Amino acid sequence: MSGTAAAKPAAAPARPAYFDTGWTNGHNPWAIALVVTMATFMEVLDTSIANVSLPHIAGNLSVSQDESTWVLTSYLVSNAVVLPISGWIASKIGRKRFYMICVMVFTTSSFLCGVAPSLGLLIFFRVVQGLGGGGLGPSEQAILADTFPPAKRGMAFAVYGMAVVLAPAIGPTLGGFITDHFNWRWIFFINVPVGLVSLFLTQRLVSDPPHIRAAKEKTGGIDYIGLGLIAVGLGCLEIVLDKGQEDDWFASPFILAMSVVAAVTLVSFVIWETKQKNPVVDVKMFKDRTFAVSNVMMLVLGIALFGSTVLLPQYTQVIMGYSAQQAGMALSPGGFVVIMILPFVGFLVSRVDARYLIGFGFVALSSSMFYMSGHLYEGIDFRTAVELRVLQSIGMPFLFIPINTLVYSGVPPQKNNAVSGIVNLSRNMGGDIGIAFVTTLVSRRVQFHQDALVSRTSGYDATFMARVSGVARTLEHAGASSVDAAGKALHVLYFQVQRQAMTLAYLDAIKMLAYFTAAMLPLLLLTRRPRPGGAPAGH
Repeated sequence: MSGTAAAKPAAAPARPAYFDTGWTNGHNPWAIALVVTMATFMEVLDTSIANVSLPHIAGNLSVSQDESTWVLTSYLVSNAVVLPISGWIASKIGRKRFYMICVMVFTTSSFLCGVAPSLGLLIFFRVVQGLGGGGLGPSEQAILADTFPPAKRGMAFAVYGMAVVLAPAIGPTLGGFITDHFNWRWIFFINVPVGLVSLFLTQRLVSDPPHIRAAKEKTGGIDYIGLGLIAVGLGCLEIVLDKGQEDDWFASPFILAMSVVAAVTLVSFVIWETKQKNPVVDVKMFKDRTFAVSNVMMLVLGIALFGSTVLLPQYTQVIMGYSAQQAGMALSPGGFVVIMILPFVGFLVSRVDARYLIGFGFVALSSSMFYMSGHLYEGIDFRTAVELRVLQSIGMPFLFIPINTLVYSGVPPQKNNAVSGIVNLSRNMGGDIGIAFVTTLVSRRVQFHQDALVSRTSGYDATFMARVSGVARTLEHAGASSVDAAGKALHVLYFQVQRQAMTLAYLDAIKMLAYFTAAMLPLLLLTRRPRPGGAPAGH
């Protein structure tokens, strides 16, 4: 008997008793989901609502438009620094305590942003606001992963997805409305009552499961070197992505220096963390192919989501002459379509292999962008713009929820905090990369297409001269002299060349996003099928 017992393989560590039921501590899980979603919606909204208010902020504080953009950059930098280390902090001090501290910091700094008398203080308070906001998304996602059993996580992530997808869609519209009808300071003040209600309800409903309380004792001391490396690395990377196009990328010594520092510190961070017993970020998790591929797909989803969210409003404002509020309204219907589909996908994800849903999502998203690149033209009307955005939005829910579900596949509950921090960082960095990519590509391709079109505007080109003559005759009929008509005709045609070049540049950017999303399909072959019920490996 003893020999037989000795020959048995070591038993897998027992999973928590509440794994199949979720940890609610006697409260309704959906009430918990709605409570923690409030603060995350507020935080995600804040990343986009300030964009349209920058001219008003610059004018009110007597600074240049370029200086005012640090209101956005400062928030993104501090936000990016907190995201990957949020799991470690939550394990160190307790997730509920960390979450409530984040809500309190975000709410207080929002009020201080609203009363800031100068740009310097506004930027400082935005840094503090980003530090608080960076921990909200990962904490909420980890709370949902523990509150709901694996079989019901899809619906829980659908609630989370509504906040993450709807907020940036309505942000520009809401920001434009508040700025036009009230004051830019109210885009920060509206966070205060939401934050206070969130703090009150979180205190009453949310509690840490036993494995979080046990993690406090097991979490090692502070890895100051690791914290310093990732803070400097992600901070510099965020500055490069946000200011690169504005400063002409590597032609700027500042951007070049930031890029070198970011590369050196982030590579050093990865090497350092692999050798630590208690790392700030468990980079060894990326040895799991499913986890690594899931984060790559979330990165690309962020690129496509935020890149396209920038492209369409820019196109409608620059080419069609829409106001910021009208441009935001062109995006909003797409956000509501996502909200309608999310519960359906949440229902499917516990019944259908998540990889099939992800495959459909990338096919739908890529196809809609290829379709958009063939139907976006200079004379597009508002209805067509809305329809194109709606079509593009259909694939988003089939990506957001299944990818979030797949990334937890094979991960024990003790690592839920770490998973949520990393996957949220992937989405946010994807958004920053997407915005930087499309703005740079559009700028470069406008120059390319304009050169190509101008090369055909020669006095020896019969078609071009016929066009000039036609415009000149129209101007003469309108009352211009023959000399003035000829000069004005050239100005009119040059203006048309510029608009055509910009249209072609936007089409190029949309096509590139379509190629990126299509390239994710082969990666699905590298992932493993999620275990029934989402059980961790070894169970």
